[in-house]
Amino acid sequence: MKGKVVIFDHPLIDHKLSIMRNKDTSTKEFRELLSEIGMLMAYEVTRNLETKEVEVETPISKCKCKALAKEVVVVPIMRAGMGMVDGILNLIPTAKVGHLGLYRDEETLEPKEYYAKFPDCIKDAFVFLVDPMLATGGSVDHAIDVLNKRGVYNIRYVGLVGAPEGVKRVQEKHPEVDIFLAALDEKLNDIGYIVPGLGDCGDRIYGTK
Repeated sequence: MKGKVVIFDHPLIDHKLSIMRNKDTSTKEFRELLSEIGMLMAYEVTRNLETKEVEVETPISKCKCKALAKEVVVVPIMRAGMGMVDGILNLIPTAKVGHLGLYRDEETLEPKEYYAKFPDCIKDAFVFLVDPMLATGGSVDHAIDVLNKRGVYNIRYVGLVGAPEGVKRVQEKHPEVDIFLAALDEKLNDIGYIVPGLGDCGDRIYGTK
């Protein structure tokens, strides 16, 4: 059974994304908008998280309340994924953050891991794997493999813009993972960029081009 694919339909997300797509948007504004969209998306991504009953003593009396049943861990794929972390942490300040660094092998064109550091609680946590662009799906596919090898399976992928090719690859390789996107674009071009997309997200976040 394939995981669900959720394409957000929210006026604020659409509005902010339209500014991010503009080639003339500054690095500062691009970075701020990505963080803001990350926060807006996190609200919906967390909608069905499991809760547990806790007893709380208010100034008046004791009462039964609901709290998250597990920790939340955000795992950005470096470097572009880092741009979504602060927005998610604004909504879930108690969340832990793992880091996963990948690079593309020049000969095989496949992603390779160069850095991985995760909180001890990650095996039992709700894990949000974040990377703004789901293009070929290679990096996300590999990232899920890295997490699975460490015993992590409760994973939701959260991205900004996706291509049908990337969605298909993740669904086929990891049908248990739900995919959340702000927009699903038309296709990939012949060099693997999303069309119409928004360019190289990492470069636009950090002003490296």
